[in-house]
Amino acid sequence: MTRIDAKFAALKAEGKKAFVAYIMGGDPNAETSLEVMKGLPGAGVDVIELGMPFTDPMADGPTVQLAGQRALDGGMTMDKVLGMVRAFRAGDQTTPIVLMGYYNPIYSRGVDRFLAEAKEAGIDGLIVVDLPPEEDSELCLPAQAAGLNFIRLATPTTDDRRLPKVLQNTSGFVYYVSITGITGAAAAQAADVAPEVARIKAATDLPVVVGFGISTPENAQAIAGIADGCVVGSAIVKEIGAGKPVAEVLNTVAALAAGAHAA
Repeated sequence: MTRIDAKFAALKAEGKKAFVAYIMGGDPNAETSLEVMKGLPGAGVDVIELGMPFTDPMADGPTVQLAGQRALDGGMTMDKVLGMVRAFRAGDQTTPIVLMGYYNPIYSRGVDRFLAEAKEAGIDGLIVVDLPPEEDSELCLPAQAAGLNFIRLATPTTDDRRLPKVLQNTSGFVYYVSITGITGAAAAQAADVAPEVARIKAATDLPVVVGFGISTPENAQAIAGIADGCVVGSAIVKEIGAGKPVAEVLNTVAALAAGAHAA
C-alpha cells in the first residue's frame, strides 16, 4: 500500500473528500517553492502534486506554462525537483507526493534511473500526461513494479470503449479532467461532471478525483461533493505568480481545502 492508497483509505473511513493541490517545482524560485510545499499539509492539503517544469507542456494553460517557464529560468532541474522532495520528506513522512509532468525529461534521464531516484526521494505516484495506455511498457508498468502509483487521466472524450483501456493499469486514483481543454481555461460544472464520475466509478474501485477548472472554495465543495476529491492548480499557481507572500498563498489554499472538506 502506497501513501496515496493509505491516504484515500483514511479519508474514506472519516467520510471526507480529498483535496489535492498542484504547484510547479521551483516556481518562482527553489527556496519559495519549497516553503510553499512545506506549508501545504498544514493548510489542509491531502495529496501534493508537484510539477516537473518542461519547455513544451501540452496540457497546461498559460498560468501553469508561465510557472514552468519561471522555474526553468530560475535554473530548476529534475535533480532540484527531487531535492525538493527529499527536503520535504525530512519533516513529513506521511503526505503523499505525486510528480506531474511529461515524459521527455524522464526519458532523457533514463526510466530505471528516474524511478530509482524518485522512489528514494519519497515520491509516491506519477502523472505523465503524454504517455497513453498503449505505451504502458515504457513507464507505467516499470513504475508499478517499483512501488509507485501510475495515475491516469480520463476526460470528457474518454468514451465507454476507451475507458477500460485507460483504467487497465491505473492505480492510486483516477484523475478526471472536467473540461475539454487546458488547465485554468474554464469553470468545472458539477452537473456536467457528476454523470461522468458515476460512469467511471461504475468501472473501477479506485477513487475518482476531479481537476481542471476549479478555482473557488464553493467550486471545490461542489465538485468534491460528486467525486472522491478535487484538484486545484492554476488558482494556487496564479497567487504564486503574482508574487503573493507564502502565508497569503497558503491562506488561499486553506480556503480551497476547507471547501473540498465541507463536501
